[in-house]
Amino acid sequence: MKKDIILGGVGGQGILTIATVIGMAALSEGLQLKQSEVHGMSQRGGDVQSNLRLSSDPIASDLIPEGKADMILAVEPLESLRYFNMLNRESGWVITSINPFKNIPDYPPMEEVLAEITKLPRYIIVDADKLAQAQGSIKAANIVVLGAASPFLGLKYDSLENAIRQLFGKKGDDVVELNLKALKAGWEFANHKHKG
Repeated sequence: MKKDIILGGVGGQGILTIATVIGMAALSEGLQLKQSEVHGMSQRGGDVQSNLRLSSDPIASDLIPEGKADMILAVEPLESLRYFNMLNRESGWVITSINPFKNIPDYPPMEEVLAEITKLPRYIIVDADKLAQAQGSIKAANIVVLGAASPFLGLKYDSLENAIRQLFGKKGDDVVELNLKALKAGWEFANHKHKG
C-alpha cells in the first residue's frame, strides 16, 4: 500500500487536524508515515499545506514529487488548484470543499475554479459547510472533507473513526460524536457521488 496525499487549505480550517487523523489511522494499521507541513501565514488566513506519505514499505522522503500525488485533499477550492501540478493525472483524486475562503482581493469566480476541477477524471466536490452544519457545527467541515476522501485513502473506515475518538476524546463525548457524524456524512456523500 502506498498513498501520497497533499492537504491544502487556509489557516484555521483544520488541515493539520485532518493530517493527524489520517496519520493516527495509518499508524494503527501498521503503515509507515512521513509528513511535512508548510504553515505559511496561517494565523492570518494564509495557505496551509501538508505532504502526507503513507506506505507499507519504508519511505525515503517526506516530500511528494511533482505529478506523483495520489490525492489532493482541500478544505478550500482555490487551494486545491494550487497543487494541481503535484497530482498524478492518470489515477489521482481531488477531494475539495466547494466553500471558498476569499482572503485575496482578486479571488476568481467560483465557476472558473470549479470548471478547472471538473476537467479532471476523478474528483469529489462537497458542500462541507452545509453537511457539517447539518451534523451540528460548521466547525466540523474539515472532517466532512476527510469523510469524502475516506473511500479513496486505502485506510479502514474504522481506523479513521478510532483516530477521531482518540484525538477528540479529551474534548468530551459531544465533540467526538459531532466529528464521527461529520466523517460519516462526508463518506456517504462521496459514495453516493462516486456510484452515481
